[in-house]
Amino acid sequence: MPPRRRGSSGYRSVRERPNGWYSAEIRSGDVRLGLGSFRSAHEAARAYDAAAWRLDRPRSQMNFRDVFTREQAQRVAPPPRLITDMDCADHAQRQRRLLIAEEDERAMAEWRRRHPEDVADERAYWAERTARRRAERVDRRRRKALANAQSDIVAAGGRSIFTSDDERWDDMWLDTSDNTEEEDDDDDGSDLE
Repeated sequence: MPPRRRGSSGYRSVRERPNGWYSAEIRSGDVRLGLGSFRSAHEAARAYDAAAWRLDRPRSQMNFRDVFTREQAQRVAPPPRLITDMDCADHAQRQRRLLIAEEDERAMAEWRRRHPEDVADERAYWAERTARRRAERVDRRRRKALANAQSDIVAAGGRSIFTSDDERWDDMWLDTSDNTEEEDDDDDGSDLE
């Protein structure tokens, strides 16, 4: 319990703001130092006591007498809220983005309500596209399995089932060959200078 309560908050140098938060401040010589805004008067009073310990104030000027060292005062004080100009700008930018996103959602909901045929067309388009991509994926897997099986047969000395005019032969050749260009086998070193 605080030894003496002062002001409307009941704590020394703690004031309630109109928005319901509490602010704490302490004087150091002729300078008044703001300690920040806090959700409760108790947190603000703890922050005041931590600052009073740092300024070597007597214990009679503190709100709580259950703290006996500066380290204890630091531990029970709430962490400071650092609000810089950059923090305020980031917050304002996030707020603008949120308002834009909310307005977009509202506009899209209104559009869907007014134009249900567009919604149906869009759903049909995405369903058809998904089905087409699945079919393409299945076809690629089938062709790859066939090419791998053929390359295994040819590697084992067997004969390929493809004829030279079958386009699947070209697909298999391009998919399985390491090099599609012919190289010169001249190793006489004449090209080295």
